[in-house]
Amino acid sequence: MADQIILNPADSVAILTARGVAPQGHKVALRAMAPGEAVIKYGQVIGYATAPISPGEHVHTHNMVFGEHGRDYAPGAGLAAAEAARDRFAGPQDSFLGYHRPGGQVGTRNFIALVATVNCSATVIRRAAEELRIEGALDAYPNVDGVAAFAHGTGCGMAATGEGFGALQRVLAGHAGHPNVAAALFVGLGCEVMQIARMKQELGEAARFHGLTIQETGGTRATIDAIKARVREMLPEVNRATRAPAPLSALAIGLQCGGSDGLSGVTANPALGVACDMLAAQGASVVLSETSEIYGAERLLLERVARPELAERLLAQIRWWEDYCARNGGSMDNNPSPGNKAGGLTTILEKSLGAVAKAGSSPLNDVLAYGAPITAPGLSFMDTPGYDPVSVTGQIAGGAQLIVFTTGRGSAFGSKPAPTIKLATNDQLYAAMPDDMDLNCGDVLSRGVSLEAKAREIVALIVATASGQVTKSEALGLGDNEFVPWQIGAVM
Repeated sequence: MADQIILNPADSVAILTARGVAPQGHKVALRAMAPGEAVIKYGQVIGYATAPISPGEHVHTHNMVFGEHGRDYAPGAGLAAAEAARDRFAGPQDSFLGYHRPGGQVGTRNFIALVATVNCSATVIRRAAEELRIEGALDAYPNVDGVAAFAHGTGCGMAATGEGFGALQRVLAGHAGHPNVAAALFVGLGCEVMQIARMKQELGEAARFHGLTIQETGGTRATIDAIKARVREMLPEVNRATRAPAPLSALAIGLQCGGSDGLSGVTANPALGVACDMLAAQGASVVLSETSEIYGAERLLLERVARPELAERLLAQIRWWEDYCARNGGSMDNNPSPGNKAGGLTTILEKSLGAVAKAGSSPLNDVLAYGAPITAPGLSFMDTPGYDPVSVTGQIAGGAQLIVFTTGRGSAFGSKPAPTIKLATNDQLYAAMPDDMDLNCGDVLSRGVSLEAKAREIVALIVATASGQVTKSEALGLGDNEFVPWQIGAVM
């Protein structure tokens, strides 16, 4: 393995693959740069020098800063190349073993969901789920993966219309009607803004829908007991579900990165991107998110939009985020986090270019609002914050049955009802956190494993997980506290 790698012939920096003048994953200058000169990585501007930089010098926050990025957008200009990148993986349809639901959905897990419509009912659903676990209520039902309590901090003190209400409604309905959920019970207080009747209207008269309120049931203890009784009634029917073959085109997969480092855009993210092209070729849906973490790299997505209106939708989301940050006194460069910077990432422009690599090279077929249903095959983009729990909550609400999460610094993330697969970007992390990491991508550098070979490992792991193989985060019991709907708008 070379001591440093150059990602593009136009680059003015290289990435250290081992500790040298700076830690692994950090940047060193390939040539002299003057103050104000653009710093180039991935062949793109990632920032600007703030002091004279000599060849071989460490390039980071002490001598480089965020600045304006190029906006020479050419929507659709790379569509033909994107189609070719996807189509080169065309072949026989693969399958996984999933739970076939009424209406054609296919689940990778078989949960009962308790969904709070408001924070006032958060405690009763959590208490009911915990008491059922302690009592061993599920012991006789091996085909039931668990009772998941989706509690949150909002649902009232909010406008009854608008962005915030719509986002929460989509999230709650999306989790209750999720392919990985066999039966759901909405639980409210009774007087909140987010009324159960509106939830029922959103889901229709689906057989999996149930609901009750604390006020009508007789208070906290009576409601806990009522929830437990409803769940015990559901268990025999839910347990009757069995796995059967389903095509990969029935899968929707959320793409995430968190605790990123300077190698994320070199190993795990581009390997996952090739895996996404393979999946897209089979008609599966893959969903990139985190609008604040594609900032500076949006051009790469715009060049492969399948339809012109998708470009305007994506640019409208970018403009919304610029305004959102400005009116709240923030900056689009608020990310990278301190941990990202310790791992070698200096600006959001640099982080975004590596993050977008997760989406591969296929056409961008849809641009979605937060928590909106995922319907298009191939690559979609969903508007979410960069904060992992909030972003994943939106992807799962849209119908993602699996999450694939790359990390370089280390992450202890997990999710329900869709399990999370975690990919390590470097050998050291994989060795340091073996109970959390599902697959090592560090050998792309350390052993010269090709991105395509690693992508095939990732696809195989996705198929195995979709068919019931337990992820590391599932084995650790993670996912109960990572349900975090995006709270947009005034709290009143």
